[in-house]
Amino acid sequence: MDIQPGENLSENTPHDPMALGNQLCFSLSVASRMVVQSYRPILEPLGLTHPQYLVMLSLWGSSPRTVKDLSSELMQDSATLSPLLKRLEARGLICRGRDPHNERALAVTLTDEGRALKDQAAEVPLVMMERMGITPEQVHELNTAMRYMITQAEVASRA
Repeated sequence: MDIQPGENLSENTPHDPMALGNQLCFSLSVASRMVVQSYRPILEPLGLTHPQYLVMLSLWGSSPRTVKDLSSELMQDSATLSPLLKRLEARGLICRGRDPHNERALAVTLTDEGRALKDQAAEVPLVMMERMGITPEQVHELNTAMRYMITQAEVASRA
């Protein structure tokens, strides 16, 4: 389904709680898919997929990290994260090995090439804001709203 910029899917049925365009899950799903899709041409020259980019962002913030720590921050289980880490390691961007402080934990460390990629990726957030026509303030507002939704969804899933 093609959704045109500015198109309001619930325009014809604003009071129908069963209308597709009025479903929060639908709007979030479409927005997520379209935002991730819009990252693709920006990340391709870096050789990264969107999930790999998120892992690298986390590691650029702090490295080394345990897989458990990365999994927690990225809100993904280790079974989902492991294949991403293997591909990043095969590209020479990270190294995986035992954590010297806890032999049972697997540590992930950036390589020199992985650290250097951060400089190449530095423009990604600005390019994306420009592509999407949003300001840093709007990004902050959207992130605040999404963090609220994440928290509420976590609470609802435990109920």
